[in-house]
Amino acid sequence: MKKLTGLQAKYLRGLAHGLKPVVFVGQKGVTDALIASTEQAFDRHELIKIKFIDFKEKKRKKEIAEIIEATTGCLMAGMIGHVAIFYRQHDDPEKRKVVLPK
Repeated sequence: MKKLTGLQAKYLRGLAHGLKPVVFVGQKGVTDALIASTEQAFDRHELIKIKFIDFKEKKRKKEIAEIIEATTGCLMAGMIGHVAIFYRQHDDPEKRKVVLPK
């Protein structure tokens, strides 16, 4: 996937405002279970929130977010506090709910 434009990222952050986090990053950081949980969340939703529970420093959260992006093929729309917003377009066109602005 290509990078999100500023307008697209802002649009996705707006859509995600009312969502609850569905994946939580604990003290072990990125594990196979975390990646599997993220993949399952993307099977159900195109837009998800991931909450960092034990990682409070911004640099470490950004590193973990980049690993999640690389392994799952998603894009980060933003990070607000200890919550990151990720987007991945659904493979099935009939299940796509999010239409990104151009």
